[in-house]
Parts: sequence; structure tokens; C-alpha cells
Amino acid sequence: MNVTTSIDNFVLRGTTVEDCPLILDFIKELAEYEKLAHEVIATVDRLAEALFGEKAYAEVFIGEYENIPVGYALFFHNFSTFTGRPGIYLEDIYVKPEMRGKGFGKCMLSYIAKLAVERDCSRVEWSVLDWNEPSIQFYRSIGAIPMDEWTVQRLHEQALTDFASAFDKS
Repeated sequence: MNVTTSIDNFVLRGTTVEDCPLILDFIKELAEYEKLAHEVIATVDRLAEALFGEKAYAEVFIGEYENIPVGYALFFHNFSTFTGRPGIYLEDIYVKPEMRGKGFGKCMLSYIAKLAVERDCSRVEWSVLDWNEPSIQFYRSIGAIPMDEWTVQRLHEQALTDFASAFDKS
């Protein structure tokens, strides 16, 4: 995949397993921005298996400006039982701080919306940290709405392992 955009010298390109070090660098930069760097345990090998192994769990594309990687998006399909159709969950969208304000992030998000329409998805969803006001304002400007009645729940680390073992005891 190589997609020309309406922004001069900005293209979206598909990724290969050889891009895993770059993808991990972007993940770490995003985590640093979100003040969550301590949570990154992904490795190049794990990404290679999860993104390009026998079963690909997500898709990634890179935004390049003048042939230099400046951002990325990672997303995967989910499913709405209410609509009976798939959706896209946007796990990460990131543009390097020095490259923001040029329309790259908006272009990347618009491309994901285009993919959703082409794939007959009923929605695109993502999470944003409640303190990230610049992003929240941007999302409002494109018509995104907050899901105020929903709270994200998470099982991970030891709680996930502990609860999974409860199945064997039932």
C-alpha cells in the first residue's frame, strides 16, 4: 500500500516486518508523550509476530513526509452486535511533535475513516487520555463524540492471569 495524499510530499505507506523497529520507536515516543513509557514492554519480535505472523492482529501504516517517517497509525477490527457490522478500533495514531500542525494527523485519521467506509464498518472508535485537551478539541472539530456513559475496563497482568485460571476451577 502506498497512498498519495492531498498534502504535498506526504504519503501513507503500508508496513512490513522490517518496519517493526520503527513501529516500536513510534510506540515508545507516543508512550513518552502520554507519560506511560513505563508501560511499554513490547519488543520488535513480539510486534513482528503480532503484526506479520501467521495471524495478523492489527494493521499499521506509516506517514512519511519527504520520504521521512513522521507518524503512524495502528488499528484493528472490532465488531458491534448492535449494528451487526464490524468497526475499526484505532489503538494508536501519532505524529512527531515537531511535525504537528501540518495536517498529517488529520489526513491519517481521515484515511482510517475512508477504510472504515470501504470495509462497511459502522464506526471508528479510539480512546484519548482525559488530560489531552489539544487532541480532544481536534476530535470534536472533526465530529467525534465522547462516549460519556461508557467506562473502559481492563484486566491485565496478574489480574488477567488470576481470572483466567478461575475458568479451570469452575
